[in-house]
Amino acid sequence: MNVHRRQDAIVRSLRRSGSTTIATLAQEVGASRSTLLRDIRALRDQGYVIHSDAGRGGGLTLDPRSVQTAPRLSVTEVFALLISVASMRAAGNLPFANFADAGLAKIEKALPADKIRDLRDFLECLYIGELAPQVNRSNIGPMDPALLPEFEAAFLERLHLRFEYHDAKGAHSIRTVEPQAMLILPPLWYLVAWDPDRDDFRHFRMDRIKDPRSLEGTSFRKRHVVFDDTVRPLDGPKS
Repeated sequence: MNVHRRQDAIVRSLRRSGSTTIATLAQEVGASRSTLLRDIRALRDQGYVIHSDAGRGGGLTLDPRSVQTAPRLSVTEVFALLISVASMRAAGNLPFANFADAGLAKIEKALPADKIRDLRDFLECLYIGELAPQVNRSNIGPMDPALLPEFEAAFLERLHLRFEYHDAKGAHSIRTVEPQAMLILPPLWYLVAWDPDRDDFRHFRMDRIKDPRSLEGTSFRKRHVVFDDTVRPLDGPKS
C-alpha cells in the first residue's frame, strides 16, 4: 500500500472506530509502528486533529470535526484534472471553464519539482484537438463501462490491453496493444496504441472497444507518438 492510500485508510479507520490503539491500527493498514507514527504526524500537518493517549497501548482518536486543510494531490490526480479542464476548453463555451483553468494553475505551481517532472511525462501522452466536421456524430455509441478502469490501469502501469474492436466498416478483431497515448476530440476520445501485430501505431475509438482487459505481468516501453498539426499536446506546468 502506498503512502497516499495508507494515510487514507488510517483516516477511514479512525472515523469508523472512534478510537483505537497504535498497534491495532498498524496491523490493520499493514505498517510498522514507526511508519504509522510518521503517517500520523503527516496527517496532523494536513489539518487532521488526531489525539494520542500516552497510556498503555498508545490510544488514538480523531476529532470527528477535523478535515484535511492542506492539499495533497498525486501526480495522477493532477493529470486527471488537466484532462477534465482541457476537455472543457476543447468543448467550448462551458460555464466556469476559466475558473477551473485558473484553479488548476495554482495547483500546478504548488507541485514539487519531482512531481512536475512526472506530470510532464504524463502530458507527453495526451493530445487535444477538434473533431473534424465530416465525422458523423450520429453513430457515436455507448462506451463499454469496463473500458475506463481497464484502460487507466493499463496506461498508468504500462500493461498490455486486450479487447474486441469493431472498426468503421464493422470488421471485428481481437487486439492486444500497448496504450501509449490519448487523443481527445470532444465528444470522442481515442486510445492511441502500438499494435505489435501490425508493427505500427493504431487509433481505437472509445465506443468501438468492447470487453477490455489489462494484462497483469506484461510491460512495454514508452514510444514517441507523432500527430499532425490538427492536434497538439496538452500544455503542462510552466516552471
